[in-house]
Amino acid sequence: MNCSDSVESASSHVTCIRRAALDALREHEPVVKADAVRALYARWLDGHAQCDPSAAFDEPAGLPGRPPKPELVEPRQLRRRGMQSPEGRAVLLHALAHIEFNAINLALDAVWRFSGMPVDFYGDWLKVAAEEAHHFSLLRARLAEFGHVYGDFAAHDGLWDMCERTRVDVLARMALVPRTLEARGLDASPPIRARLQQAGDHASAAILDVILRDEIGHVLIGNRWFRFLCDQHGHDPHVTYLRLANEYHAPKLRGPFNFDARREAGFDEQELAALAGLSQDADNADA
Repeated sequence: MNCSDSVESASSHVTCIRRAALDALREHEPVVKADAVRALYARWLDGHAQCDPSAAFDEPAGLPGRPPKPELVEPRQLRRRGMQSPEGRAVLLHALAHIEFNAINLALDAVWRFSGMPVDFYGDWLKVAAEEAHHFSLLRARLAEFGHVYGDFAAHDGLWDMCERTRVDVLARMALVPRTLEARGLDASPPIRARLQQAGDHASAAILDVILRDEIGHVLIGNRWFRFLCDQHGHDPHVTYLRLANEYHAPKLRGPFNFDARREAGFDEQELAALAGLSQDADNADA
């Protein structure tokens, strides 16, 4: 069955998840995109969608689809506000919603872009996209309770920038998006949650619990496929990660690190020891 076309039969319509992922990636309206992704994953789980790993697609212009707002600016231009005020928490929730919206796009891009991977690869990243869509929906609803919508505040484009840089190399994508950028979320989540709790915002803190639980699984998926590709090509994963991080100018890793979450997400003891060394070096520099 060719994934470049949808297949009609007398009894059913079989959706191509890779073609549908590209269509969803092109969608500009965030709510429509999120709903489409969750519906597509449900069709995949129900057996009403199929996947052809060998299919190749021409890349359309204008990826990813996104709304006119938020305005995208350099990170240093973003407003920082304390979480004791409702407005400060709204700014935070908006920043998190933007991260999750970008994460939907990142996962969809992996589904359509990289041909020749096992079918499980595409199912894994479609699952990630659906869960990121759920996170976005939770944050959007919570943001509305503060009287705001997605797009009300400026945001930055760092996540998609790395997606662009790794567009021709699935190994680099697996190394530097889930294992680097998304893994930083594992480290950042507990202190943010603690500050929300301290501010008495238990509803927002509960959303952070859902996101952290799922993001551990997303980083685990990234680790799985990074190591699969390293094994396939006979690469040492530790050496390869350092090479790719340098080649693609990945952000420098800085603590504090959430070692428990990273271990659960598939980082091995050698990698965790290296991170512990980074934390020690930073402590010594600050002393």
